[in-house]
Amino acid sequence: MKTIFNKKTLGVIALALVCVLAGTAIGSVRPAAEAETVVLTSPFTEAIAKVRDSVVGVYNYQIMNRYGNGNDWNSFGFNPWDFFGYGYGYGNGNGRGNGNGNGSGRSEEEVKYASGSGVVIAKEYVLTNYHVIEGSSSLKISVGGDDSNLYEATAAATDPDKDLAVLHVPGLPVAPVELGDSDQLVVGDWAINIGNAIGFTGTVTAGIISALDREIESDTTTTDRFGWKTAVKNTMIQTDAAINSGNSGGGMFNTAGQLVGIPTLKYSGTRYSSGAAVESIGMCIPINEAKDLIAQALNGQGNVTAETPEAGDASADSGSAQGGRVGKPRIGVTVGDLHANGSVPNGAYVSGVEEGSPAEKAGIKPGDIIVALNDEATADTNALMNAMEPFSAGDTVKITVWRPTDVSDAENGMITATGNYIEGLEVTLAMLDNVNQ
Repeated sequence: MKTIFNKKTLGVIALALVCVLAGTAIGSVRPAAEAETVVLTSPFTEAIAKVRDSVVGVYNYQIMNRYGNGNDWNSFGFNPWDFFGYGYGYGNGNGRGNGNGNGSGRSEEEVKYASGSGVVIAKEYVLTNYHVIEGSSSLKISVGGDDSNLYEATAAATDPDKDLAVLHVPGLPVAPVELGDSDQLVVGDWAINIGNAIGFTGTVTAGIISALDREIESDTTTTDRFGWKTAVKNTMIQTDAAINSGNSGGGMFNTAGQLVGIPTLKYSGTRYSSGAAVESIGMCIPINEAKDLIAQALNGQGNVTAETPEAGDASADSGSAQGGRVGKPRIGVTVGDLHANGSVPNGAYVSGVEEGSPAEKAGIKPGDIIVALNDEATADTNALMNAMEPFSAGDTVKITVWRPTDVSDAENGMITATGNYIEGLEVTLAMLDNVNQ
């Protein structure tokens, strides 16, 4: 059967369908009282609440020379203004009297020179960066930003090369945090940084682990027992969680509230002559790098700065080898002194090795620097000669040499500052008649 609808009839049917659909929709909505409540929580809040109070302020006090009118600080004009947490402000004068009574006279005063952050890692012990406490005449710890109640602190163990320090703070009423395992971190893990950024106590920033095992070269150098100065390199954790002045020595935590790193430095465009823009690149020392130092401090084995003694200075001109003869017995080398100034180790520079000599048989080569005999440092040819004095032909000694990895002119001793130590070269000493030298 054929059904005919006119426009009016179609309009009525459409309206009825709309009403049915609307009624179905309205009927399916529950009353507001029955609606489910959705609570959004941060993955960070619990961890932050757990550890934030354990991050403290570390104040570095130093003795300053004060002149005349009270505005001039030491001969460089430094002013102990540390609003930016760890930095230097400039004073109003140049530290000199001007003859009219406004700069005359001098007195010494201990002032707050700089500040940073620290984390309580055991009862009455705080972990921080070495550069935060460097040069201090005294140290104080601030809890919760309250500078009216400061706690005296002393360095229990330090390692300048790793930029770490553990402080002992008697009576510090702050609970320690739990140490994590930085070896278990993976790229993409959450990272929470807490510290006193530019003086704002307990500033919290968050991000992720951007990279692991970044080899970062320090602005400082270390000198080994043979007098070789090299740049300090440390392996660090890269994060995009903000690190600002004053954060140094604070904590980088995981979402379980475990301490996994120590915020130490950040990169900025000013580090590069090209003026390249840099955003969100900060570096933290892995907590596992600090655990040995922490153990030393807690066991009372610290309180000694990890520095090596300077080796004796050499006497000849830089890069030149002066022909010399080492007294009986002989090893078969021509040696000379270097005035290295730390660019290479101090020692006896080998300008020539006699064919068939004990030195050649032991693997000593021209360009090597003999730095030790039986682990006794030989800072120059005289020291090498003195070290050989007790021995006789036929005796076997162990020689340590430093070998450059790039030699531009071995005969004239022009060598680079890159190289490696080779230890335990066994040399059986010979009589003078057996070799030329």
